[in-house]
Amino acid sequence: MINISEVLETNKMIEQENLDVRTITMGISLLDCADRDLNVTCDKICNKITTLARNLVATGEEISREFAIPIVNKRISITPISLVGSACCKIPADYVQIAKALDKAAKTVGVNFLGGYSAIVSKGMTKSDELLIRSIPQAMAETERICSSVNVGSTKTGINMDAVRLLGDIILQTAEKTKEQDSLGCAKLVVLCNAPDDNPFMAGAFHGVSEADAIINIGVSGPGVVKYALEQMDKVAMKEKEDGLANFETLCETIKKTAFKITRVGQLVAQEASKRLGVPFGIIDLSLAPTPAIGDSVADILQCIGVERAGAPGTTAALALLNDQVKKGGVMASSYVGGLSGAFIPVSEDQGMIDAVKEGALTIEKLEAMTCVCSVGLDMIAIPGDTKATTIAGIIADESAIGMVNQKTTAVRIIPVIGKTVGDTVEFGGLLGYAPIMPVNTFSCDRFVNRTGRVPAPIHSFKN
Repeated sequence: MINISEVLETNKMIEQENLDVRTITMGISLLDCADRDLNVTCDKICNKITTLARNLVATGEEISREFAIPIVNKRISITPISLVGSACCKIPADYVQIAKALDKAAKTVGVNFLGGYSAIVSKGMTKSDELLIRSIPQAMAETERICSSVNVGSTKTGINMDAVRLLGDIILQTAEKTKEQDSLGCAKLVVLCNAPDDNPFMAGAFHGVSEADAIINIGVSGPGVVKYALEQMDKVAMKEKEDGLANFETLCETIKKTAFKITRVGQLVAQEASKRLGVPFGIIDLSLAPTPAIGDSVADILQCIGVERAGAPGTTAALALLNDQVKKGGVMASSYVGGLSGAFIPVSEDQGMIDAVKEGALTIEKLEAMTCVCSVGLDMIAIPGDTKATTIAGIIADESAIGMVNQKTTAVRIIPVIGKTVGDTVEFGGLLGYAPIMPVNTFSCDRFVNRTGRVPAPIHSFKN
């Protein structure tokens, strides 16, 4: 039974501590839209999306009003388009036509983003996969709401280095195609290892082939709530202890309890959305997803745990603790937890991360170390526009190796901003925020990246 104190506590979390449901994402299978005729495929795609998701935005807004819970985004994820377009797409431009049809459908139903302009190539590329990947720069330049992802590796299969090398070029081409918008197209493109089938967060969302025809996935947030809880914990410790420091047991219990409360809000929204839309509930992704708003920062939580700035010695350990306690608290609040579920560390979307970069506390190398213990990976990092394609491919390979060996999802969403260099700042706007251009190691990895084939799966992947 919910009591009045819990209601008041939730209201305070929403009004003062930046609690929100970051996204309601409807996953839609488009496998039955495939046709040998490109125009027919596009028509089927538009019809299915606009039919199933016609009430998605209105329902999200209705739930938000009724329960006074901010629901920031309403999104759609779809079957990886390289599977849907394999019969009708003969050149990259054919895939761009599908991207435009998807963009039209997204605008018609009013969602913020549609993810799934994707290919899964962890072991090899089909002709269809390669055509889609080569179409990405044009597709990102000619659409507004479409997000693209490519899964290049997994613990079971290893890393497809042919795809990694190609994507180094594709990311630079996407940056060039969208240079008038500070290379914004790259903010809608992510390269993954061990991508989950049920991720509600962009840009890596797609609707996996193991999923039902349509589902509802929820992505919760709440870094500000965790930060506030830790601040209150420290105030109590200051009164009770000479050193003013809560011990690790108290710290972990505080994070777990807070994560439980945050996830319960997401569970309520998930159940209501599923019932009202007549679509099965899939999962809750209990990630701590920051925003550029002051106080809504994962980096600030790390400072509350005890490091002076994100990137200082101890940061990776603090992040590992945070990620683990969020998962432990969240899984008790919902029967179906999935997606990425942990702490996100996107530089441009987290004011504390931005400050740490500006002050020299945080580098790409330290971010890479942090990704060993948290969700996603090198996320929303702006780098000089003249960075070589092979260097970008090397960064993707490094991050994929972390995911492959540690049996976790990792990703790279990196933005070479054409015309800008270290010391400059780039503005993306909205939830994408702004970012200082970060320096990149300029020593060459050309000979490594230019080898063909794939990195084999690690020995611990063979569990059959």
